[in-house]
Amino acid sequence: MATLVQPAGPFALGTFSALDGDRDPFPGLLAEGRVLDLNRALDWAPSGVRAVLERWEGTLPLLRALAGDDTHDWQPLERLRVHAPVEPRQIFQSGANYRQHVIDLEVAHRSPDDPRTVEEARAEIAAVMDRRAAEDLPYVFIGLPTTIAGPYDDVVLPSWAEQPDWELELAAVIAKPAYRVPVEEALECVAGYTIANDLTDRATVFRRDMKAIGTDWLRCKNAPGFTPLGPWLVPAESIADPGDLRVTLKLNGDTMQDESTKDMLFGIARLVSYISQTARLLPGDLVLTGSPAGNGIHWGRLLRDGDVMEGSITGLGVQRTRCVAEGTA
Repeated sequence: MATLVQPAGPFALGTFSALDGDRDPFPGLLAEGRVLDLNRALDWAPSGVRAVLERWEGTLPLLRALAGDDTHDWQPLERLRVHAPVEPRQIFQSGANYRQHVIDLEVAHRSPDDPRTVEEARAEIAAVMDRRAAEDLPYVFIGLPTTIAGPYDDVVLPSWAEQPDWELELAAVIAKPAYRVPVEEALECVAGYTIANDLTDRATVFRRDMKAIGTDWLRCKNAPGFTPLGPWLVPAESIADPGDLRVTLKLNGDTMQDESTKDMLFGIARLVSYISQTARLLPGDLVLTGSPAGNGIHWGRLLRDGDVMEGSITGLGVQRTRCVAEGTA
């Protein structure tokens, strides 16, 4: 397990199990490097973190009190295995939501016959992004819960994935059912935040056989384990400004992504509100907010067997995952 990086605030939530696998995973309260089993500490014995979120408004004050209560049976974190902090029913993924990332991708994929210089192309695309942020709508698609993996689990690279790539993202975790929520009230629906690495096979993003259909998100993003999540769910009250967090991904120790969430075209409130106009958000659902510049396709270096990704976001801890080729895990 990776070394603990203390999350922001007095406590965070997570899902844990004994290292020997002697019992099922349980929802836990993390405070000062120790974990309290919420199945035993709360009189209604939640089945998981999602159950805690379903009673979030009433349970949050209890969690605050428990975090400073030494009379309970706390366990050292190092004796536990850390799983993904929550099992979502729905995953909503925002695409093309970081200004510099979109500019980089557009320039990288422009036609060889494009008469513009790189500088001219970047300037024109930047103007389009600014108009989009001011006047248009977010771009959101849907992912599968079966992609969720733990923050320290190995990532299996499917044999068919020709260009597997990383996409570190801030994920908002929903606290209560939300439908047709105005932007002004959207953040009231967010319980907290965690880290997601939304892996993508670049080679299968676009359909080769039917170009008119466009993108194939099922194929390129939904392999088992393609969304390492966590390690912690940090309450929203502990994050002063989710619109000003540093998103950093290192590959084998080298920094590849290092950008502020300030570069998002559509902030969390606008994303949550937009999604809720069509879909009913449920407790524990994830809203992935997009990935900043610095993906592998930008560097010309895609993921391969043995690579180690280390992803961090200000106040949310660090996840560390190793890539293994299918058939060698």
